Amino acid sequence: MGLHRLDLVIIAAYLAGVTAFGMSFRRRGATLKDYFLGGRRIPWWAISLSIVAAETSVLTIISTPGLSFAGNFEFLQLVLGYLLARIVIVVVLLPHYFRGELFTAYQLMQRRFGTRIKSLSALIFLGGRALAEGVRVWAVAIVVGVVLEALPRLGFPWHFSEIQVIGLIAVLTLAYTFEGGMRAVIWTDFIQICIYLFGALVSFFLILRGIPGGWARVAYEAAVHGHKFQVFDFHFSWHVTYTFWSGLIGGMFLTTATHGTDQLMVQRLLSARNERESRWALLSSWLVIFGQFALFLVIGVMLFVFYQTHPLPAAGQFGRYDRLYPEYLARYFPAGLGGLVIAAIIAAAMSNLSAALNSLSSTTIMDFYKPHLNPGRSERHYVWMSRLATVGWTVVLSVVAYASRDSKSVLEAGLAIISYPFSALLGVFMLGTLTRRANEFGAMVGMVLGVIAALALWRLGLPFTWFIVGGTVTTFVTGYAASWLRPRDREHSIDGEPRPAEAAL
Repeated sequence: MGLHRLDLVIIAAYLAGVTAFGMSFRRRGATLKDYFLGGRRIPWWAISLSIVAAETSVLTIISTPGLSFAGNFEFLQLVLGYLLARIVIVVVLLPHYFRGELFTAYQLMQRRFGTRIKSLSALIFLGGRALAEGVRVWAVAIVVGVVLEALPRLGFPWHFSEIQVIGLIAVLTLAYTFEGGMRAVIWTDFIQICIYLFGALVSFFLILRGIPGGWARVAYEAAVHGHKFQVFDFHFSWHVTYTFWSGLIGGMFLTTATHGTDQLMVQRLLSARNERESRWALLSSWLVIFGQFALFLVIGVMLFVFYQTHPLPAAGQFGRYDRLYPEYLARYFPAGLGGLVIAAIIAAAMSNLSAALNSLSSTTIMDFYKPHLNPGRSERHYVWMSRLATVGWTVVLSVVAYASRDSKSVLEAGLAIISYPFSALLGVFMLGTLTRRANEFGAMVGMVLGVIAALALWRLGLPFTWFIVGGTVTTFVTGYAASWLRPRDREHSIDGEPRPAEAAL
């Protein structure tokens, strides 16, 4: 079979349609609250699915099947830690975010420690999110490459490089993010996740139909080739990425950082009507996350069995396991349906990119430009500067995407990159919410040492599941200890009221 002209038409029409849909959310006279938080009128179920789209994106769709194709289901141990993290966020962090009019997560740190720690936290977010999101943007090149390979066979005279197509996708994403803000981000997320999950379910049945013997054959081959349905590995090792302990502990620390201190996620939580709906959005998103990861891991095992009886393209053509699922869609899906699913995968990347652009823009404007560089201007001025910041971050992410083209696995590369800076962020957020004694000096010392610790663990060869644990613990412990070196520094409660250090016992 393979891709048909109908598939290419569907891909083009879908991308144009989702861009137009996103642009339709433009509002005249929009305020910063409208642009960055959707006016705080977004229903919890839409935020929940938007969290899922932001948490997994195109990395899950194309890279997770490759993990189980080459291994087994042990990645799910990491997902168990995701649930514990959500509970920690709901209990420890979320109540503080809904006290006052916050636009970014780092304004909470200003309230607790002061302006310098807010700026340092925001800078760490900007750098870490830009690097991680660049890897995600490059992930779409893997899908685009599959489509481009089909153009000569279908008689199209045009020749596009992956970089050119990624540039086009970045421009389309910029268009609706520039115009519609957070409301466009969340509602386009909702459409994307419905489409690509539908495609995954269709893939499940089509792959199963192509395997002689059906599910019984899948179960037999999975058992013969190393127990591919194995989930738990209870032995402890500092150097194995997916064990029960590294998954549970590392997954909890990682997700507490990415969902509790990362503006990409916190901005969604702040878009809810109230704290209760925000809590429902966060907790319910785990159910979808778990089911989604399990589904894509099953697809990976099924592809492993499928290619026992079907010709597997040359290893050099695959290059990485990330291409397995897109290759299957392009080669074996019926005309029209394959194009729809590939379009949804590309559009999922667009939705995630749009969320990153909006969060990077909000932090740039609310944490730096408005309070420090150009205070006292009109709301209209700041909204327009927010849009210009979105343009600038589009260029930055495109450059990072090109630089990350040699990643072995885009999913693991994205998780690893985000672990370095966000370990420091999680440590300082815990320092600010769980202790009264810590002050700004200690927090800054802890953050610097936390990042150094995470990098040191990487140099020692430990997997990314331990980077964020070591970095967070280092930030917390050294930050608390360093606070005793400057005991007379003015401290603040988490609600922003100043108090002398002597009373903070």
